[in-house]
Amino acid sequence: MYQFPKDMYTDVRIEESYESCYAIQNDDVTFDSSSTVIGAMIRIFDGTMWYTASTNDIDGIQTEIDNLATLATPNPDILNHPVVAAYETNVDTVLRYTDEKDIRTVSREERIALLNHYISACVDKSIPEQNIYFSKLMITHRKKHFYSSKGSAVTHDQQYAILYMLFLFTVNGITNAGYSVFTKNDFHDLYGLETEIITARDRDLDYARHAVAVTPGDYTCVLSPNVSSFFTHESFGHKSESDYMLNDKTLQEEWILGKQVGSNKISITDTGNITGHGYVPYDDEGTKTKETYLIKDGILTGRLHDTKSAVTLHEAPTGNSRAQNYMYSPIVRMTNTYLLGGTDNPEDIIKEVKDGIYVARANSGSGMTTFTLNPDLCYRIRDGKLCEPLRVNVITGNVFQTLFDIDAVGNDFTINDCLNCGKQGQEVWVSAGGPTIRVKSLNVN
Repeated sequence: MYQFPKDMYTDVRIEESYESCYAIQNDDVTFDSSSTVIGAMIRIFDGTMWYTASTNDIDGIQTEIDNLATLATPNPDILNHPVVAAYETNVDTVLRYTDEKDIRTVSREERIALLNHYISACVDKSIPEQNIYFSKLMITHRKKHFYSSKGSAVTHDQQYAILYMLFLFTVNGITNAGYSVFTKNDFHDLYGLETEIITARDRDLDYARHAVAVTPGDYTCVLSPNVSSFFTHESFGHKSESDYMLNDKTLQEEWILGKQVGSNKISITDTGNITGHGYVPYDDEGTKTKETYLIKDGILTGRLHDTKSAVTLHEAPTGNSRAQNYMYSPIVRMTNTYLLGGTDNPEDIIKEVKDGIYVARANSGSGMTTFTLNPDLCYRIRDGKLCEPLRVNVITGNVFQTLFDIDAVGNDFTINDCLNCGKQGQEVWVSAGGPTIRVKSLNVN
């Protein structure tokens, strides 16, 4: 498609993005928007420096290439540069969402009708503690094209429909959020969720009415699949993004491949190949995505790479070079990262705890060596039974110790498919997953 300058490496990433949002709060429409954006990122590398430009003028991409080439220095040996030599050359088209599968074909009227239906079916205005309800439907469709001077020509697409139902309950001056979030690739899979939404609403209302403050301390904690997915993402997923290691000798020495880093019950993998929020068949350097085992049976077996980090650490690219959109340069990011399910019965995992805490849901977290989880739904465990709901501000642990302290892994693996992940000022779609797990000791406040 383009005339690439001689003796330089060039790539072009074009993105077509459609987004719409419709939201209602307490009978008032608060969002009603849609947009379509087409843009491109052009990069040239001469072996010493990268030269980049972004544009919304797709017809002017060749001009941008030519202008950038005047800034770079021709390098006849550019193809032998270690990073350039490691770039894959792929020619492929992977379009899953065309014709009637394209979510953009769902009319605005059908989208609004769906949201109004759930408000009618799931909002009980007679609940005295309920002061706000909020419902939102977001639609996203993206198509990406990648071309390089090495011969790559790749096209692929992604799309999602995300439904939010949120309720705010105020009891004794304390406000709790109850919510349900559903992410689907097919809009019509958002139908028929009334029972799940109402069940979650009533559980969260009961929590708001009866939760008591936790006594701070160290507890045996049982993490639900929702929470173990956050744990996997925050406590280990980010540590596996190898760009953190490039200038950190301590991390390189701590994370030596082949080292035992956790219980033999633990296996964690990352892949862009599954149909999740982090689905990316090719990354933003044109590398074909792969399944990468980060931990297998407690042994550190891999990490996530873009091409630069892979070459620097003498490993192979993994297809994890991702950018928020065409205006950003790609960096190392997770895709679909999950802790594999085990063989333990989730009910037995709880029954075996004499005194502990069941963490049913979390809304955020952070972490590297020390990780945090911010739960919004917890219960005390006494003699193997779930008892009173607890208000917990934060749960913390050391990732090295916690991976060894996991002594039970459930057979109820679930994907948490509605996550956005922030890093270095960029947000990308990801999913995380895991089963019920039990940790011998975590600090709870």
